[in-house]
Amino acid sequence: IQGHARAQSNLGVMYINGHGVTQDHSKAVEWLQKAAIQGHARAQSNLGVMYENGYGVTQDKSKAAEWYQKAAIQGYAGAQFNLGVMYENGYGVTQNKSKAVEWYQKAAIQGYARAQSSLGVMYKNGYGVTQDKSKAIGWNHDGDGEANVKEKDVYKP
Repeated sequence: IQGHARAQSNLGVMYINGHGVTQDHSKAVEWLQKAAIQGHARAQSNLGVMYENGYGVTQDKSKAAEWYQKAAIQGYAGAQFNLGVMYENGYGVTQNKSKAVEWYQKAAIQGYARAQSSLGVMYKNGYGVTQDKSKAIGWNHDGDGEANVKEKDVYKP
């Protein structure tokens, strides 16, 4: 599977979850890295999750943000959401709520529910944007998205 980024990424996810193989986060990182350096967005995003949480690698939120950024600029919604969380909270990047809003919005317009909820909360509270209750309600259809803001797009190891 050398040179086949999608297959490498899939094998990495199998090692994360222990599906068909013994769960091994170090091997997961090895395979995700191979796919990620070839530009595979899902692998880049998953590698970000591994670095953010210290699964199979030493925890490094700056590296996590770098990998999320690579996937996010390719339009990968999960990475856009995770990068928004990083900017909102200053994890591995300088805190910047306006940038958080930008990334949440990119994921939200793709239908990514957690990003929609987070964007609603940002508008509700005026974090990184001018406070706008109608936009908050529009993005946060149920009006109660705060519980979802801290959720991460992670594979549970």
